[in-house]
This record gives sequence, structure tokens and C-alpha cells, in this order.
Amino acid sequence: MRSISVTMNLTLDGVVQGPGRPDEDTRGGFPHGGWGARYQDDVLGQEMARGMNQAGDMLFGRRTWEDFIGAWSGRQDGNPFTAHLDAATKYVASTTLENADAWQNSILLPGDATQTVARLKAEPGADLSIVGSAALVGSLHAAGLVDRYTLLIHPLTLGTGARLFDGSAPLTEFRLTRSVATTKGVLIAYYERA
Repeated sequence: MRSISVTMNLTLDGVVQGPGRPDEDTRGGFPHGGWGARYQDDVLGQEMARGMNQAGDMLFGRRTWEDFIGAWSGRQDGNPFTAHLDAATKYVASTTLENADAWQNSILLPGDATQTVARLKAEPGADLSIVGSAALVGSLHAAGLVDRYTLLIHPLTLGTGARLFDGSAPLTEFRLTRSVATTKGVLIAYYERA
């Protein structure tokens, strides 16, 4: 059986929308895109590289997968994240995509994500990691499918925007296995299902 790990940037008030770029996710008129960029430092980079160095496959929701194609697919800048993302097997949970041919090594999981991901998780194979994809994470969490979280908690509040758990999240206990503070005040907290 595979495990599912989630890595998510969020603010103190739980906002996960658009941390990377101003145009990343403007749904609902969200005006704060790119809020996470000013908190990048070597510590955060090293922690993210540590996660990327672990073998495994990736799992995406449609919107995040399409955004990552534009941001990461085939870049020629020598960034180690680019090589990792291009080489990884990428599963895309979607009810609207007809295929996942737009990015190498991508496999479409059509239909209800909780059902298709539960079947994938039950199969033998590499562990699965999710970066972003908040709507998918919320559904998988509610279905009891998330095993670990790496939360990058940024020291700001935004007051508006999509939150990690916009809907109801069932009672689920996790234990802190490790934490790292960056030089810019981001707390990277590693949680595992208790």
C-alpha cells in the first residue's frame, strides 16, 4: 500500500491560494497572489530539496497540474526541481480532462478523486506526494487518505482566499515528527497521522 504526503504553503489564517506568483490563482478576485515569494531562503530551499530527493510519484488536481506545466515543464535552467518534476510519474485526478498528454510521465485518474486515488493508494508502488492542489487535498483528507503533511506556515494573515480546509474536515489526529524554522520566520512542520 502506498502512502500519501501533502506539502502545502499556508498563512497563519490558513490561506493556501496563490502563494507562488501574482497570477497563479486569481479565482474569486484574490488580490494577494505571490504572498509566499518574499519568505524564500536557503533553509526553506534545503527542506524542499530534501523532500524532492525522496523517491516517489506525484499526485495533482487538474488545476495545479495545468499550472505546474506552465511553470515547470521542460525548463532549461538547471533547477533541480525541474528535473525532478519532469522525471516523476504524475497522476492527475480530474473529472474534466480527456487525457494527460500535455506533460511527460503524466497519467490521468478520471472520475471521482476519492475513489480513483483510494484504488491507486491500495496498489503496490511508490509513495505519492501532493504539492498544492488544495481542493484535492481537502477531499482526500475527508476520505481519510492523507498520511502525512508538511506545512510551510508563513508569518502573515491575508483575511481572504481559499483555505486549506474550507469545508468541514473530520476529526483526525496527527503527531508532529519534526519542525524547522527558517530565517524569515516560516515554520516548516512535519505531521504524521497518529
